[in-house]
Amino acid sequence: MSFLQEKDPEVFGIIERELERQNNGIEMIASENFTLPAVMEAMGSVFTNKYAEGYPQKRYYGGCDNADDIEQLAIDRAKELFNCEYVNVQPHSGSSANAAVYSAILKAGDKMLGMDLSHGGHLTHGAKVSFSGQNYHSFHYGVELDGRINYDRVLDIAKIVKPAVIVCGASAYSREIDFAKFREIANEVGALLMADIAHIAGLVVAGEHPHPFPHCDIVTTTTHKTLGGPRGGLIMTNDEELSKKINKAIFPGMQGGPLVHVIAAKAVGFRHNLQPEWKEYAKQVKANARVMGEVLVERGYDIVSGGTDNHLVLVSFLDKEFSGKDADLALGNAGITVNKNTVPGEKRSPFVTSGIRVGSAALTSRGMKEDEFRLIANRIADVLDDINNSEKQAEIKAELQELAKKFVIYNQPTY
Repeated sequence: MSFLQEKDPEVFGIIERELERQNNGIEMIASENFTLPAVMEAMGSVFTNKYAEGYPQKRYYGGCDNADDIEQLAIDRAKELFNCEYVNVQPHSGSSANAAVYSAILKAGDKMLGMDLSHGGHLTHGAKVSFSGQNYHSFHYGVELDGRINYDRVLDIAKIVKPAVIVCGASAYSREIDFAKFREIANEVGALLMADIAHIAGLVVAGEHPHPFPHCDIVTTTTHKTLGGPRGGLIMTNDEELSKKINKAIFPGMQGGPLVHVIAAKAVGFRHNLQPEWKEYAKQVKANARVMGEVLVERGYDIVSGGTDNHLVLVSFLDKEFSGKDADLALGNAGITVNKNTVPGEKRSPFVTSGIRVGSAALTSRGMKEDEFRLIANRIADVLDDINNSEKQAEIKAELQELAKKFVIYNQPTY
């Protein structure tokens, strides 16, 4: 019997049910992944008990020698992984990382230019419902009818807006981001350039997506998603003065004591990302997403931009009677977990949407390859073709549960 089972059987039972759900389900949310047992072990370590306000060798508490060592190790591994000079590993999330960057480089009311939420951007890229759109004067660029960023159009907007910072990166954009082009635009208007690579970081470090450095002044990311580590954030730069401002913005500006147990887990994750096998994993993530997109197109579904260069496809239902919410629920009933998502030209509310976002990272971590993704993509289309057929959904769920049993998450190596 585990400590948790003995001390709190109710919580233990809920966690057991979640493990069963993850093992038996087909997880395709593009922002999720399955992390390593070693990462989870570090997160559950005795570092949970330690307060360590400040930075290595500059703490406000005693007894931080080991906290210093683990944070410095995480920093050094991140610097090697992303080939950069300065790293802050303390952000609790990608959103808090972005908030700290804005706090470091902007004043309230300053102008920022980011990708429109309904076109694939993120809440923290200036959406009006977010702090980023409330504290700063935010403007947006989007995609064209072909589902791709038009960099000439971005430049036109930037010339009119003259933002202090341009944010590139997305949460639902399936094509490569041209950081060099964004650098040219930023130079043209005298703006700082920040890249949020939360979704593509695992591909970037494997050489499977163009690198934001040396083009970007600041880069933020999460450490889960395609990196497959613990849930957390990261900020990077090659500019010493910017790094000092960012460090002050995180502590004491935005956060108190860092989560040392999560920083330890980040270090474990970064070591894993540095292994040669990671490149093969990232290649497989892209191959699986590509197959998925091809099948859905063959089955008559509209994929925004017509395909994918990364780990996700964005499926549009603008020409369908059903919504993203309807598709999300129907696929969930069939054991396939996706998320409803806004699409370019969105006509429905953000709570309903006209699309779904489907990702390949989590199932690739389980060891699935093109054949499995071809099957799953066809089953997605089967559900969508007859979206109100609960009997068919139940049949597909049973079939996919049998598939999932062949790729158990935590009792075998997956990459």
